[in-house]
Amino acid sequence: YVNAGGEVVKPKEENKKVPVTVYAESTPNPSVMKFVASRLLTKSIVECKNIDETQASPLAKELFKFPFVKEVFIDENYISVTKYAVSEWQDVTNEVRSFIKEFIESGKIAVDETKVENLERQEKQQIKNFDNLDVTSQKIINIIEEYIKPAVAADGGNILFDSFSEIDKTVKVILQGACSGCPSSTFTLKNGIENMLKEMLHDQELKVEALNG
Repeated sequence: YVNAGGEVVKPKEENKKVPVTVYAESTPNPSVMKFVASRLLTKSIVECKNIDETQASPLAKELFKFPFVKEVFIDENYISVTKYAVSEWQDVTNEVRSFIKEFIESGKIAVDETKVENLERQEKQQIKNFDNLDVTSQKIINIIEEYIKPAVAADGGNILFDSFSEIDKTVKVILQGACSGCPSSTFTLKNGIENMLKEMLHDQELKVEALNG
């Protein structure tokens, strides 16, 4: 049996922990804390408004078991967690950070990308649908992707183009993550995004409206 290569003792399979660093970062939205990991968590954006929307994210599902968690937003290497007013971040940040760290280190997946549904509002950004949009809408999306989205992501949020009306010159955008419901988001839209679009598109009549994701 041994000469034939049979195993005498079967070695135990151990789940090796993968070292990962997770740190907490405050955002302009006092209800939202951004938890940044030292590794990629997902290539697809996942936004969960409640536990029923967590089919694609085992991590989000577990986070909703904390009684103070209201919403979860995951993109690339960070998780933005929105809390209810029942708790203060100073009291729960370390608990959430430790939980996320242990979850990732144990080898569990944060997002199952095969279960991520592409929502209609995200489909517009895809090349196949992008080509069907009018020229102004395409320019707006390019500006958002290149100049605005990186800054918004740094604050733990995301911004998506929704629509543009040539009639009343209104650009509608969707805010996600830390930007959704943020007290300062209106100011940011009017003084940042709106002014940038006016300048880059040479149209001072443009207006920006936010649809919270």
